[in-house]
Amino acid sequence: ERSSAHIDAVQRLRRMIRDRTKAATCVGFGPRFQHSTGQAYKGGPNSGVFLQITCDDAEDLPVPGQSYTFGIVKEAQARGDFEVLAERGRRALRAHISGDLDKGLETLSRAVEQALR
Repeated sequence: ERSSAHIDAVQRLRRMIRDRTKAATCVGFGPRFQHSTGQAYKGGPNSGVFLQITCDDAEDLPVPGQSYTFGIVKEAQARGDFEVLAERGRRALRAHISGDLDKGLETLSRAVEQALR
């Protein structure tokens, strides 16, 4: 869910990773990023390290005339992107947050911080 609080939380996580690893970092919110930034990383040299964060939709809407929701479509897109990264031998980790997104982002940030010590 893209909100200013969630953007700030993910940017803090990105900066922490950048500062601790001295690696170039970027953040994108799907599904928008998938056809631009995502395409560049699924092809090209195997030099990236990827953290894909997904979450349940706070409000999910049905796709008109279908038996599934937009949340299911977005989840399938994210899983597909991750599977391509894995199939191509990219170093990738997927973290799915269910329930309280704010709490989940805090927990993820603490886990990444501990891993980078």
